[in-house]
Amino acid sequence: MRFGLFGKSGADRAKASDEASRIKADVRAILGLPEAAAIAVNEILCADPACPGNETVVLVMNPGEKTRAFKLQMDMAEVTREALAAVLRVPEA
Repeated sequence: MRFGLFGKSGADRAKASDEASRIKADVRAILGLPEAAAIAVNEILCADPACPGNETVVLVMNPGEKTRAFKLQMDMAEVTREALAAVLRVPEA
């Protein structure tokens, strides 16, 4: 199973790192997160046969709040700002 940047060549690691940075910046902007918030982005190969293959997992760790996890059923390179906005929507109270 491939997880995050492990198992990738140097060029692939650099590209994945760039994609993760882009996604982190979009997540921070969409959610209006402070610099103190940590964001982790990883691409994993889902081992469940029901999964479509790779998925991108975004963890948002904002001080004083529970860690939130968001999953997109696509490679990091395929993640758009619109796809992020759809998955990051906070349900209305």
